[in-house]
Amino acid sequence: MGYIHLKTLIPGPKSQALLARRAAAVSAALYQSVPIAVARASGALIEDVDGNILLDLVGGIGALAVGHAPPQVVEAIKMQAEKYLHICAIVGNYEPYVAVCEQLNAITPGDFPKKSILANGGAEAVENAVKLARAYTGKSAVIAFEGAYHGRSNLTMALTSKYALFKKGFGPFAPEIYRLPLPNLYRTPAGMSPEAYLDWALWNLDNALIAHVDPSAIAAIIIEPIIGEGGFIPVPAPFLNKIREICDRHNIVMIADEIQCGFGRSGKLFAIEHSGVVPDLIITAKSLAAGTPLSAVTGRAEILDAPHLGGVGSTYGGNPLACAAALEAIKIINRPESLAGARRIENQVRQTFEPLQAELPVLGDVRGLGAMMALEFVKDPITKEPWPDFVLSVIQKCANRGVMLLRAGLYSNCIRLLPPIDIPEDQLQEGLDILASSMVETHVAMKPER
Repeated sequence: MGYIHLKTLIPGPKSQALLARRAAAVSAALYQSVPIAVARASGALIEDVDGNILLDLVGGIGALAVGHAPPQVVEAIKMQAEKYLHICAIVGNYEPYVAVCEQLNAITPGDFPKKSILANGGAEAVENAVKLARAYTGKSAVIAFEGAYHGRSNLTMALTSKYALFKKGFGPFAPEIYRLPLPNLYRTPAGMSPEAYLDWALWNLDNALIAHVDPSAIAAIIIEPIIGEGGFIPVPAPFLNKIREICDRHNIVMIADEIQCGFGRSGKLFAIEHSGVVPDLIITAKSLAAGTPLSAVTGRAEILDAPHLGGVGSTYGGNPLACAAALEAIKIINRPESLAGARRIENQVRQTFEPLQAELPVLGDVRGLGAMMALEFVKDPITKEPWPDFVLSVIQKCANRGVMLLRAGLYSNCIRLLPPIDIPEDQLQEGLDILASSMVETHVAMKPER
């Protein structure tokens, strides 16, 4: 007996009824990857309103490193709810806010005095990080990278790379954003070796300081150590080291956006740790608070203290319930066995799909770190032409069989895997086997002509 149990077709009648209500009441611009309505969830399993049990490999888009409703987190939220629901850190002080900041200051990389500020979601934290960098340096320009995703507010849309999905129709965008290429080694240009491509990318970082923007104008360089929406691309360590060197040389703040790749996802507490690079500021959210709305900027105390009094703040940022959840989530994630679980997931994903590449040439790449893995699909392994229609078909097949997935990638041709870092091995394998068989069946049905 497996973990997945389907009593109806997906979506079942009760899910269909709620989908109809959603269509009538909710903006049509809000995408939904899997057509179900959730009744309850635990770990990596979701029960829908029709009584179907599905396996969730999306995890709230990386917000559930500790899985759905871990008992310790639920109990902490209940206990906090009985005391008080909201204060606002601008109005009064309260222990959970301070305790989360103390924890973040202690566990983030860097042997220097640190402080933190809390907010609601990732985009708000990114905006705070940019504001802090501008206040500290007295400069305004920000460098971001191709494939980046930093949020959906005006400034963070400007920082975000993918135009058609996230930015179309919403401009004009915030100025003083300069975008540079990022070395995606899977897409090394024809005629170049990966080593030569990386060397060019490193050279281009220096060249951009002449061709794009002068260092005297740059407040910050912001980068995801593992590119998220852009396709789960681990940024090569030499590239991150080069950014650190440039920031040191020119009084620029290096910002690591760890909203999706942080808190155990990569097999280390923070993905930047794989490179040995220490950023000035780290942005966290998503799994920080077990899926409850909380984000943070943590870093050098002098940068966090740079704005004028009252220059940063948030009505709900650092809500006591989310802080209580975060304190428990940090305890769970920051254990050797939890981080080992993320590394085990990577091995399991690679052992399942890398052997399939010979049979399925459309599976162009298997990549990622820890419990943040992606499969990229292409029509041709030589030209690497993206195949987003293949991905949509596979996701639909998997949903029909009880596995919840979501696409990713600059070309929307990747399937992302974001299970809880403590997912049981046999439970994950059940989902991976369904994904693999769905890929094979889709390839038979859609095999491109050569």
